[in-house]
Amino acid sequence: MSWGVNRVGTWMPGWVTGVVGGLVRGARRMLPDSRHPARVVVAGFAVTILIGTVLLMLPVASANGQLTSWVTALFTATSAVCVTGLIVVDTPAYWSTFGELVVLGLIQVGGLGIMTLASLLGMVVTRRMRLRTQRSAQTETKSLVLGEVRRVVVGVIVLSLIMEIVTAAILSLRLVNAYGYSWAHGTYLGVFHAVSAFNNAGFALYPDSLVRYATDGWICLPIAVAFVLGGLGFPVLFELTRHLRRVQRRWSLHARITLAGYGLIALVGVVAITGLEWNNPATLGAMDTDGRLLTGLFHGLTPRTAGFNTLDVGEMQPATLLVTDVLMFIGGGSAGTAGGIKVTTFALLAFVILAEARGEPQVHIAGRRLPTEVVRQALTVVLVAVGMVFTATLVLLVLTRFGLDAVLFESVSAFGTVGLSTGITGELPAVGHLVLVALMFTGRIGPITMASALALRERGRRYDLPEERPIVG
Repeated sequence: MSWGVNRVGTWMPGWVTGVVGGLVRGARRMLPDSRHPARVVVAGFAVTILIGTVLLMLPVASANGQLTSWVTALFTATSAVCVTGLIVVDTPAYWSTFGELVVLGLIQVGGLGIMTLASLLGMVVTRRMRLRTQRSAQTETKSLVLGEVRRVVVGVIVLSLIMEIVTAAILSLRLVNAYGYSWAHGTYLGVFHAVSAFNNAGFALYPDSLVRYATDGWICLPIAVAFVLGGLGFPVLFELTRHLRRVQRRWSLHARITLAGYGLIALVGVVAITGLEWNNPATLGAMDTDGRLLTGLFHGLTPRTAGFNTLDVGEMQPATLLVTDVLMFIGGGSAGTAGGIKVTTFALLAFVILAEARGEPQVHIAGRRLPTEVVRQALTVVLVAVGMVFTATLVLLVLTRFGLDAVLFESVSAFGTVGLSTGITGELPAVGHLVLVALMFTGRIGPITMASALALRERGRRYDLPEERPIVG
């Protein structure tokens, strides 16, 4: 095997040097020509996944010191960057400490957003942001005003670090004092699971995820709070902090829709899953009342793209799996670490149906009128999502022997970047893994962003055609 040396003098296999060099050269060719911000976001995520794949393929990344197949490395890197949590190999058993740190780094980068980190780096180095950099960051953070991007980027970093540090401290203290871990190991576990929780990744350093801590409120509740806050979305969290400081008194329409929708759907999820599994001896039925309530609460919240599980998902009732499918498909808040079609999209369509049922020509919410383009965007997101999940489910049904319940659950979990599984992920063929990779990538970037990135250019009509109304329904 030939060996090469990089600019800092670190020796590495020649093929790795060549691959990394090719990725860098490819990124340089791609990014300058990608004037559309959505294309830059897609390119940034893609390049990060490729770099993560190369790092995970290195012998030092695996516990046995062997090369990892490119499919396994690609799947794991995509799952980490897209903060999903689906795995084809057992994370603590297969990966070395270096491999786990690579996964942790990819989770953090993916959660904050490639363009957010790039914008922050540009701010630190040049102390100002070029217009193109601001537009790219705007696409990732969903900021509406270019002048606010600088504040949004800094806020995202600071808020994320605060939440992760607080969660890590609570988890570390609990693991050290209650379970006998050393301070070094307990802190490592606390930091890993805190970052994974706030970024809604769902990666855990235990073979059973968090099943061993199902009835421990000091472990489950801080993790649940972290992934709920991360799943609300950064714009909502910013408004919450401004309200706490009494800087802002009036809630924006987006914050009101997100908080009300998230709370209502979370309540339905908790009640439905707890009720359906209450007497199931393979899940909640084996616990006492307090354990059932805590575990039911956790599993009612985790399908909102968190991915951690304290029960064996494969033992759940078919009705519970279907409820979980719906929760995973909806996801969490916009511009956060959650996936799915988003709570706001689901709520907007509900108001569209309500307006249509009333015969109203416009959609009104809380004293505000929705623009027509917002309604079209919501419909596009949902239809694209349904089409992708349906296609992936059909392909997996053809490729495997698994039933519809398990395959549909896997597809929705991948698209919603959730990470829950009935246990079939590792048994899928390589083609099935690639199908899930495509779903995770699209689910993280978003159907609208993906479609915009693939479009050659924006087109506008210079004329209108005669109107004719077809029969609907």
